[in-house]
Amino acid sequence: MARTLQVSVRNAKFQQWETLLHNRTKRHRAGSFLVQGVRPITTAVEYGWTVEAFLYDADRGHLSDWARELLARPHTEQAAVTANLLAELGGKDEAAPELLAQIAIRQQRLADLHTRPGWLGLVIDRPTSPGNVGSLIRSADAFGADAVIITGRNAADPYDPKAVRASTGSLFAVPVIAAASAHEVAEWAARQAHRPTIVGTDEHGERALSEHDLRAATLIVVGNETVGMSKAWFELADATARIPMSPKAASSLNAANAGSVALYEAARQRIALAPLGESC
Repeated sequence: MARTLQVSVRNAKFQQWETLLHNRTKRHRAGSFLVQGVRPITTAVEYGWTVEAFLYDADRGHLSDWARELLARPHTEQAAVTANLLAELGGKDEAAPELLAQIAIRQQRLADLHTRPGWLGLVIDRPTSPGNVGSLIRSADAFGADAVIITGRNAADPYDPKAVRASTGSLFAVPVIAAASAHEVAEWAARQAHRPTIVGTDEHGERALSEHDLRAATLIVVGNETVGMSKAWFELADATARIPMSPKAASSLNAANAGSVALYEAARQRIALAPLGESC
């Protein structure tokens, strides 16, 4: 039988949950994070992520069939949390969410990734915005990418609540891996039987994105929101690509939009340009 906690005050347990939301260091030390929303929680369960606890609204008169089915899962800790406290953990200026899940961070390593013909990966270089990270993970999932790699020791955390929310569940469907540097990723790529071509994105890229053949194993690099790709990535990339824009444009695309366009182009080529009878 699952053990049920009753939480009606800001006790030590509640403070631990708050820490998972607001303190990156302690979140990773604890090895878990909080998730809300039907689609993200459902996706996490479907992809076999470990749910450490379910937190539900103790003041709600009737829980949905979806929530009751999850709470019926054996061997998962449950906490009945008063609505006002659950609303704080939900992080929105709205009513308390019906259900939150405390989920274990999955340890994913670069060494566990193996390419194949047609493999597609996305590198997000030194991102500062968790929302952009989540949006790019969502786009990677939508356009069939096999992995997302985040480079930089101080890069935004994909388990930050803003990133988790922006990914709308895709965080649980696509491998998301942290790497300290561009060189670490390039060394991994060089060891692959199907070495991916590294294509960096830059507004001054040597050729338009559509002029690059993205059908073979490919690793697309999107730079930092403010300064773009690092010098290391410019040196390590096999090619740089630009996204053609209107001459009337007041500014360039932000990182999340640029990455989404690049992923779309890779997906488009694989569908429209694949040889008859073949698929990537």
